[in-house]
Amino acid sequence: MTRMTGKTHVVIGGVDTHADTHEAAALDERGRLLGVAKFPTTQAGHQQLLDWLRGFGRLQQVGVEGTGSYGAGLTRHLRGAGVTVIEINRPHTHTRARRGKNDAIDAEAAARKVLAGECTTVPKDTTGVVEAIRQLLLARASAVQARASAMHQLGELAVTSPAQVRAALTAKTLPGKARQAARWRPDPTRLEDPAQAARMALRSIARRIHTLGEEIDALDTQLSTLVRRVAPRTLALQGVATINAARMLVAAGQNIDRLDSEAAFAHLCGTAPIPASSGKTERHRLNPGGNRDANCTLHMIAVVRLRCSQRTRDYATRRTAEGKSKKEIIRCLKRYIVRQLYYTLRTDLKDLAQAT
Repeated sequence: MTRMTGKTHVVIGGVDTHADTHEAAALDERGRLLGVAKFPTTQAGHQQLLDWLRGFGRLQQVGVEGTGSYGAGLTRHLRGAGVTVIEINRPHTHTRARRGKNDAIDAEAAARKVLAGECTTVPKDTTGVVEAIRQLLLARASAVQARASAMHQLGELAVTSPAQVRAALTAKTLPGKARQAARWRPDPTRLEDPAQAARMALRSIARRIHTLGEEIDALDTQLSTLVRRVAPRTLALQGVATINAARMLVAAGQNIDRLDSEAAFAHLCGTAPIPASSGKTERHRLNPGGNRDANCTLHMIAVVRLRCSQRTRDYATRRTAEGKSKKEIIRCLKRYIVRQLYYTLRTDLKDLAQAT
């Protein structure tokens, strides 16, 4: 731990977060380094870090790396204590190559980004119902992925099984084959026979698929209850089902006011074009960044509306006559949809805040 003597009036903090320890740095309003210290990632350690920063003077802001991962607990603690927390992006590769890399350097760099006004993003509020939706959505995505993997394994194993086993699987679809295999009763005393071993393996995978299906159904019910409570107006929009609404809620965060405009939300979702002009050439390119889950959700909503909404089909016809391709039309639709979702989500979350 290093520390300058004396006190300053304004203190800017920076924290480089890790699984077991956090490295903190303190700057004064002129950018002078006041001290660097390391603290454990426990509740007591979070309080020690806060007390250490306040020991230099009036704590104005704290820049934290990884507010949604290793720094989530510290971010909640600091915000609960009334401290303004700023989300810090990881240093760029060329910056690390020039200055070197260690925890103290990263913590100081985080504080300097806040002091310079380079980073101004307020982290998501992870103390409300939207965080609960995110956790359930994460569990559901894991179960869906595991079920898809198990279904793929069942199909491959069925293809390579002995002929009599393959003949017993008469269903034409993989879910149907899984239901058939789940009812089998192989002889455990004859597992040296490849046919019996194949039946045992297929039954095991099929029952796993069934269990994962029940888990997904239960999570869908829980998510539906929460999303209907939080975002009833959003669910009423065409093409926005429970999972779509949940993903957009998670992308926006419960404190959606941290996004000062619908353009900021569009940029967050990767639907805002990025300027790529040079000299006399003026053009834009696609945004490859942003929340890709939200971007995928917007694409699915656009596809549903192209199929089911006459207004959207009329728009697509008009833009096609102007020479736009289908991909370009979908990109335009995603930009319109994200604007509609921003204002609808904002209204829903404002009503939720007033109700609680």
